[in-house]
Amino acid sequence: MAYQAGGQRSVPRSVPEGPEARTYLQDYATLLEAVTFPSVVLDHRWDVVLANTAFASLFRGVGPHPTAMPGDNFLRFVLFHPDAGTVLADHESRWCLPALAHFASAVERHGHDHALESIRREIAQDPIMDAAYRHGLPHWIRAVGEQAVEHDGAIRPLVHPDPRWGATDCRIVDETPRALRDLGYTRLTLVLRPARRPAPATRRTARPRRTAGHLSVVPAPEA
Repeated sequence: MAYQAGGQRSVPRSVPEGPEARTYLQDYATLLEAVTFPSVVLDHRWDVVLANTAFASLFRGVGPHPTAMPGDNFLRFVLFHPDAGTVLADHESRWCLPALAHFASAVERHGHDHALESIRREIAQDPIMDAAYRHGLPHWIRAVGEQAVEHDGAIRPLVHPDPRWGATDCRIVDETPRALRDLGYTRLTLVLRPARRPAPATRRTARPRRTAGHLSVVPAPEA
């Protein structure tokens, strides 16, 4: 995994070529761990390169999944993990659709990337998600504007397992320095806001796990 829970320092998941870049990432991991808000470094596939303990704590209640753990690939987690909606509130409209928009943008830039092609195949296996991606997404982007494909500044709801935060919002802040950008990485920090209400203790058991065909905010086109 990209991060180690329990207060241990984050370590890079993938090691770039060159000792200077590796040393930079090791020092950047120390900086990341000092941040109190969930913070993560992603590559263009949304693979998690670094993440701090606060990020791990946010998702500590999600169950295991072979390909969609939040500490492995955050895009896969948003789209495919059945527990994603227990943490990412208003999951379909506020997280899935923006994630699909970001994915479409990544495909335009890195169309022959095998990992992105694999995600596209998984999207195609869910008829409703596939219809949303192919037909509904362009209409949604036109309706909400080009900011749909921008991380920085977006405000999204979530449910933190720590009742001190509970049901709240976060502002996504892009904090990518030039050195990370030159490596092809992006750093995002979820700046948490004070809780709107305490997180209910039965949240995970009361909410059904997501299954295939979950995405309903963009209906499939009529035949």
